[in-house]
Amino acid sequence: MQALMSDTASDSGQTQKALRIGIQGYPGAFHEIAARQCFQDRKLHIVPALTFETMIQQLVEGKVMDVALMAIENTLAGSLMGNYRLLDEYPVQIVGEVYLRVKQNLMALPDQGIEDLHEVHSHPIAIEQCLDFFRAYPHIRLVQTEDTALAAKKIQELGLKHIGAIASTLAAEMYKLPLLAKGIETNKKNYTRFLVIQPTEKAIAVPKPDKYSISFDVDHAPGSLHKVLAILSAYNFNMTKIQSAPIIGRPWEYRLFVDYVAEGNVPCEQAFEAIRPITHDLKLLGAYRQGLMVD
Repeated sequence: MQALMSDTASDSGQTQKALRIGIQGYPGAFHEIAARQCFQDRKLHIVPALTFETMIQQLVEGKVMDVALMAIENTLAGSLMGNYRLLDEYPVQIVGEVYLRVKQNLMALPDQGIEDLHEVHSHPIAIEQCLDFFRAYPHIRLVQTEDTALAAKKIQELGLKHIGAIASTLAAEMYKLPLLAKGIETNKKNYTRFLVIQPTEKAIAVPKPDKYSISFDVDHAPGSLHKVLAILSAYNFNMTKIQSAPIIGRPWEYRLFVDYVAEGNVPCEQAFEAIRPITHDLKLLGAYRQGLMVD
């Protein structure tokens, strides 16, 4: 991501261009926080998209986005399987990652207290993460919405009294909603992993990558996957994630997604070619630097 971070309008010292970065959700969502963590030194123009597929389609078209942030897994909710399929089906490359601790907060209009709330709105996963907190407030009805930041936005725009939202501190700041309670999530080790992606034809080559994401099929036979993993291990690649997804139209066969970290000096290409003969439709989804854990 260093090349993206250092890009300027020109070499003549003109004002730095804003990096157009796509997110799923509304301004103030956790995707925006992750984007700002990844590109702290860049001027950003956030481009919201309603769904992940819409976001990737717009990214590939290249008209409104230069790069995008996409959640891929969460320590509580697990993997986002639909997003694995999008990575495999669209011409995009992973060029970075970041791990963001998800901190949920309760907010409402000014002069509203928790005792004044009749309902609290948020994304169903956010609500689930905060159930322990709301057991102390049985008078509050929890209402599911499509996005955390959207819940906050509607309260501000419509002037909704007696209704609160669970969202990020960025959303509270953007929509001018005072915080009634901070860090109301039950599990304080709740992290989401976000991938930084670009269109394949425009993807920046990351210098000295140490993490790789691949996808492939193997023969439906005993030991076929073990052979692949054994070769990667022999090349001193440490597997950090393996995920399978059913292959549509081929019952009980699976597409495999593997992340691994290079811990030796063997070029990735050499290991990649070593497993090609025993895999089918082998794809390199990205070569990038391991992401940081952001609290």
